[in-house]
Amino acid sequence: MTLQFNDETFRDDYTYHNTPAAVARFPFPFDRDDYMYSVNMEPHAGGPGGTPFDVRFDVDEHYVSEMRDREITLTEDPLRCQTLPHMDLAGWDLLELIMTCKAEDYPDLFELHKDGDRWHWINKPLGIDQRFTFLDPTTLPCGPLEYITRQAQGDFAVLDQRDGNLWLDAGMVTSQADWSLDFDIGMNFFEWHAPVPKAHEMGVFQRALKFLLAMQQGKPMRRLNWTMTVNPRLDTSPENYHKWGPEKRTVTPANVGQKQYLRVELQTFWRLPRSNALAFPIRCYLISLEDLVSVPKWARRFHRVIRDLPDELAEYKGFDVNRPMIIDYLSGFDDGAETSKGIYPDADGK
Repeated sequence: MTLQFNDETFRDDYTYHNTPAAVARFPFPFDRDDYMYSVNMEPHAGGPGGTPFDVRFDVDEHYVSEMRDREITLTEDPLRCQTLPHMDLAGWDLLELIMTCKAEDYPDLFELHKDGDRWHWINKPLGIDQRFTFLDPTTLPCGPLEYITRQAQGDFAVLDQRDGNLWLDAGMVTSQADWSLDFDIGMNFFEWHAPVPKAHEMGVFQRALKFLLAMQQGKPMRRLNWTMTVNPRLDTSPENYHKWGPEKRTVTPANVGQKQYLRVELQTFWRLPRSNALAFPIRCYLISLEDLVSVPKWARRFHRVIRDLPDELAEYKGFDVNRPMIIDYLSGFDDGAETSKGIYPDADGK
């Protein structure tokens, strides 16, 4: 597999862009013309070739630039990565999982060589060549969770299971949709998700927790989640709201197609072998409305979803201020035709 990595930014001048190939493989999250919360879990066991579902930890054209952006965020705020003391073993579990998957799924980009507990990791895109002793933190430049998640796209929450609940006790979170690891660290599953409207009354999180507590090793699951953002900014944290919040007011009818982005999270769930913790990678994908409407099926469907969404969900998803402009823009690409089932473009690209 040959990948060309974009040289781009996710802040300041915002040079982020999707090539046509990236648009074609974008994980569009709507399989019907309306939306309401659901657990919507499915096995993370592959998918159509070339899609983000086809591998366990997707690596795409944005990889190198996303890792550079993570470095900027961590330099400004080291608390975006935290591991409570009892989660050290879970960090090693996560390191092994990511290294193994990347080396197997992208052998031209990553290599992992094991000689007992002496490991050799090679990350060609980032120019990393590291020999270390597994389970010995003194042989790495930082803790195992931080070390490997500085080399993996998306955020990572690691949940300890105890007392019939899941506890957010470790994580690397630099591309989140307006939530804070520093605020949520140590919270249980319900406390962490408390701000989500409607879902609690519907019993969504009760069903999700029951499902997650029963997860088995070797049987990862996945789901898609979504929100909206102005500009292709990865770091939309509460800590930096003063930077990205005012940008919502820069959208106009003339530039809404370029500045308004659909932000999709490919969430996967993994039972870790030694610690019995649950790894929760949250991979963020960004697409401008202008790129999204290049796929006619997506343009029609997204217009209908946004138009009919309850007001409180529009507010929670972060686009209530600009919703009229978004609907007006998308309506120009909705010819009223019926849309086909599923999330993928039709066979003719429409």
